[in-house]
Amino acid sequence: MMPELRWEPSWGMRLTCAGIVILAVFLAGCGQEKDALKPSASLAAVSVMDIVPRDVPVDFEYVARTQSSHLINIQARVSGFLDRRLYEEGGPVKEGQVLFQMDKKPFQVQLAQAEAALSKQEAAYETARRNLARTKPLTEQNALSQKDLDDATGQYQSAAASVEQAKAQVEAARLDLSYTTITSPVDGVSSAALQADGTYINPQNSLLTTVAVLSPMWVNFNISENEMQQFRDQIAQGRLITPGGREYEVEIVLVDGSLFPHTGRMTFAEPSYDPQTGTFLVRISVPNPQGHLRPNQYVRARLKGAVRPGAILVPQRAVQQGAKGHFVWVVGADGKAEQRPVTVGNWHEDDWFIFEGLQGGERIAVDGTLALQPGMAVSAKPAGAGPAAGAQ
Repeated sequence: MMPELRWEPSWGMRLTCAGIVILAVFLAGCGQEKDALKPSASLAAVSVMDIVPRDVPVDFEYVARTQSSHLINIQARVSGFLDRRLYEEGGPVKEGQVLFQMDKKPFQVQLAQAEAALSKQEAAYETARRNLARTKPLTEQNALSQKDLDDATGQYQSAAASVEQAKAQVEAARLDLSYTTITSPVDGVSSAALQADGTYINPQNSLLTTVAVLSPMWVNFNISENEMQQFRDQIAQGRLITPGGREYEVEIVLVDGSLFPHTGRMTFAEPSYDPQTGTFLVRISVPNPQGHLRPNQYVRARLKGAVRPGAILVPQRAVQQGAKGHFVWVVGADGKAEQRPVTVGNWHEDDWFIFEGLQGGERIAVDGTLALQPGMAVSAKPAGAGPAAGAQ
């Protein structure tokens, strides 16, 4: 028979196996400890802010267009030849400055004729007056008949009326002569001459140029019927307080975004809507002493002076929109997230006005909201204290 063979591990091999077992146990313990240090997957880190209602001044901004407060058509008032233009086209003009000169000679002749006719009528009047003065006493003495007195009286009255008519003709001729010198009735800026020197001017081509007053300048903008109704509703609900009457302060924003140095006031509001556009015209009057604003220039009118009392503002990034409308995440006292539907108003800088859905003293999540679920526990830190872990 073969002898039975038995294998016995050596002491060295036994120690090696024992070390492997101990190392495996140790590594398993470390893994459990590391897992214990991991935060719970259901605890979301968000930044939050407290809701604090406050009175907020608000502005309303509209695209607007400038208009001269007085646009004067310079027209010839008599017919005749245009001698020359006496102003620089497109340049500033002063009140009383001569713009055009028409040929005076025909009107000087007409004035001389009218004055001569007046002298003739005055001579006839004097003759009639003396004749009446001689006739009256002779009639009283029955040396002349009553008919002679009536004829003398009629001639005197007719001569007096002819004198007045001749005086009116002289005044008309003098006015026509003065109209040959065409001046600007206002300070402003002129436009191009519409008629060349030497042109015969008549009622069909009497418009010579225009002069636009630059100060004050009108700034016009339109408000839609829907916007007006929203304003009325918000005022009635106490969400908006407007200055009494038209006491808005109006800033003019130029095309490059800079502010015009002078502010304006609302001076006119159209009493009815435009039936074609459904808008309501509002006019602002603004000083323009240096003439920087020119007619038909596009600007923006910013109305200041309204206040939203007890308003709630939240950052735009805190407001989300779902199938049922806008909502925010409210963090309750128990540290859990709640999805809250809200009614939003206008933007104010980087914030939304919240008209309904939030109250003072509540907390909302601002950052880190994309992964939130209703009822999820959150780890909250104040907004602005640094980005929250997992912030979106």
